[in-house]
Amino acid sequence: MKSRILLLIAFLALTACKREQKKSPSETVSISNHVQLKEESGNVHIQSGNFSYDFKQNQLPFKKIILLNASMAGYISELEAENLVIGVASPEYIYSNKIQSLLKEGKIQNVGNEQKYDVEKILSLKPDAIFTNHIASFDNTYKLLKDNGIQVVFLDEYMEQKPLEKTAYIKLFGKLFGKEKEAIAKYDEIEKNYNQLKQMALKGKDRPMVLANEMYGDIWYLPGGKTSVANFISDANANYILKNNAEEKAVTMSFEEVFAKADQVQYWINAGNHISKKEMLGMNPVYSKLNVFNKGKIYVITGKEKAKANDFFESGVVRSDLVLKDYIKIFHPELLPDYQLTYMKELQ
Repeated sequence: MKSRILLLIAFLALTACKREQKKSPSETVSISNHVQLKEESGNVHIQSGNFSYDFKQNQLPFKKIILLNASMAGYISELEAENLVIGVASPEYIYSNKIQSLLKEGKIQNVGNEQKYDVEKILSLKPDAIFTNHIASFDNTYKLLKDNGIQVVFLDEYMEQKPLEKTAYIKLFGKLFGKEKEAIAKYDEIEKNYNQLKQMALKGKDRPMVLANEMYGDIWYLPGGKTSVANFISDANANYILKNNAEEKAVTMSFEEVFAKADQVQYWINAGNHISKKEMLGMNPVYSKLNVFNKGKIYVITGKEKAKANDFFESGVVRSDLVLKDYIKIFHPELLPDYQLTYMKELQ
């Protein structure tokens, strides 16, 4: 008798727990520092920076989308969702072979560029959503599109400073495209690769000093010490000359200020898209005063470039593991003897 009572109590406790779980509201999931997602009763709420979006169950998954930024194409390609794209802006900046083929076939339309979007064409295409970075000067255009019933989704992935958090946007796209399982699997794969590479980098025989970016006019725009570039350098087990800086944006310095910090620099990365050291020097002769220019190694981000399109700014946004692998190959070549650089290229 006693055992039956105990079983009954256990059963009631279990069912009560289940009822309680059903009643509890769904939790907000943090995709990244700038994006949070919450799903409840099939409806999806997204908070992206200062912008909020609510999509009802019957609105998802999206079937027709327009991209106004080439960086968004990286997520589309990783999910093999190119068939959802019906329009893109500035197609000359898109690297994806599949998207370029669809453009030639007329299945994807050119909807303008960052100077002027073709609003009439966008309206005629009747997309389920437009994905873009928010640019304040286009607020009137965004309002016109919204007033005509088109959903404009602002995703500022370029503001994310942790490499894997940029990658994590793939989970948001997966949710909106009905490819959630594929997106999670892809993210988990990249995250696993990234963390394994990060551990490998710790085996490097030294921790070299690194300089990044280049001068424009008389100003050198260096990545701040908390930017994604600085995080990549740290995760690749190298020292960045501004590693103690706390900025998440570019830091402006004169050549003299950089020169004073760069005496021990062995590697110069992300040095634009120059084709040779000679051409680089022709644009800015003061580079010849840097030890790293004369005795070190310089790398540009043109490993996967076609005309105006550069895959570093497309698939590289998603494949943080491959970007990290490039940096490890550069700083610790002995750890990856058989690996060929993906996005980077040594300047001769």
